[in-house]
Amino acid sequence: MSTTHQKSGNPMIVVMVVALMSFMGVLTETSLNVSFPALMQQFHVSLSTVQWVTAGYLLTAALVMLTSAYMKRRFTNRALFVTSACLFIIGDIMCGAAPAYWVLLLGRLIQAGCVGLCTPLMVNIILDVVPRHKLGTYLGIANLIILVAPALGPTFGGTVVAFASWRMIFWIPLPFAMILLLLGQRRIKQYTPTQHYAFDWLRFGILAAALICLIVGINALGDAHWLTFGGLFLLSLMLVWWFYRLSQHATRALFDLAVFKNQAFLFSFLPYIMLQFANVGINFLVPNYVQAVFGATSLIGGLVLLPGSLFNGFGQPVYGWMLDRFGGKLPLYLGDALFTLALASMAIAGSRMGVVGVTTAYMIFAIGRSMAFGNSVAYGLKHMPQQLQNDANALYNTGQQVTGALGTTVLALLMGSVHRSGNTHAQNIAAGSAIAFSLLVIFGIGIFILFHKLVNLPESKNS
Repeated sequence: MSTTHQKSGNPMIVVMVVALMSFMGVLTETSLNVSFPALMQQFHVSLSTVQWVTAGYLLTAALVMLTSAYMKRRFTNRALFVTSACLFIIGDIMCGAAPAYWVLLLGRLIQAGCVGLCTPLMVNIILDVVPRHKLGTYLGIANLIILVAPALGPTFGGTVVAFASWRMIFWIPLPFAMILLLLGQRRIKQYTPTQHYAFDWLRFGILAAALICLIVGINALGDAHWLTFGGLFLLSLMLVWWFYRLSQHATRALFDLAVFKNQAFLFSFLPYIMLQFANVGINFLVPNYVQAVFGATSLIGGLVLLPGSLFNGFGQPVYGWMLDRFGGKLPLYLGDALFTLALASMAIAGSRMGVVGVTTAYMIFAIGRSMAFGNSVAYGLKHMPQQLQNDANALYNTGQQVTGALGTTVLALLMGSVHRSGNTHAQNIAAGSAIAFSLLVIFGIGIFILFHKLVNLPESKNS
């Protein structure tokens, strides 16, 4: 067992360094969403292929996050941070210099390790040093740094593509990542002891294969390969069943499935992943929607997300304070209501709203989504035993990445699902997008039911 450092100084400085490294990963991810047309032209690939730079990135990050409970107990905070920073830098150089699409994709998969390690690390450090009654506020402050990236990402990406080259999306963050690497080596401390554990490679491999089959199978629907989808989906279910059976008698470390028996976790986890499905999917859909339906430029496509994403990021400390001050009902119910109403307006009248109308609707969506999103995790962590928190954090983060990858894939599929011969391309895209918006309205209703169960749990069940 290792020794630990005293909890001296301000731990939020360390959290900010780790969060800023995650910010770099999210920035490049969301920047690329608005550069898809440029990438398709550069590498001569289809939309269903190019979207793997996002879907594959999120899937790889999810697989890394699966290991975060083990990583927290086995390795020091500094070792995890240095590894994540090096993965970002290596992947960044590969992407910026990519001569072919497969090099770009491989670079993105390597970069995904950065977010996969840094995001759980940030939350775990907060859980180590922050009292429970302040979790909402502190998680809000940390999330602000990461969630500002979606505000800047599409605008940054659209501007870079319009005035320079998509490759600059990777070259510009590179020196900042190197500075963070140096800062992290000096400032990151260890707050809890580490121990040697035997990692469960078999269960990890089975679950990884299940997630890959699921994502690849759903992606196959984009090319109307129904048999491929059915076969891979069935294989994914079989692998999950095998994983579950092995977990009944597992002795090696991965994560503890007993966390699913905790109602505070379950009723916060399900809304959390549904909100992330909607968020990543809409961040892909809306910029492409305004370009296809209204003939907007890639720069305008990025700017459409800016007002809402700013409220999303900079509102995090306020939304967290609302949870600490007023309890769960106000931010969770209000957030879901705004989320659902905004999506309903786009489903009903999106093609008649124009760029300004879609920008306004997205802003309302983003405020509601972010208010409910961060607080669902904070509320769940506040109301579960401390010994389950590391495992819960691993599953929150993994679920977030997997459903994000699904969100991009499914909404891209629905967006291009209408092919009426009498319609223009813009009309078909508008009709397909209305189906996608309607699906998310149904999600909003389901989230309300789950939040109602969460905030009305008996106190004895929450501890």
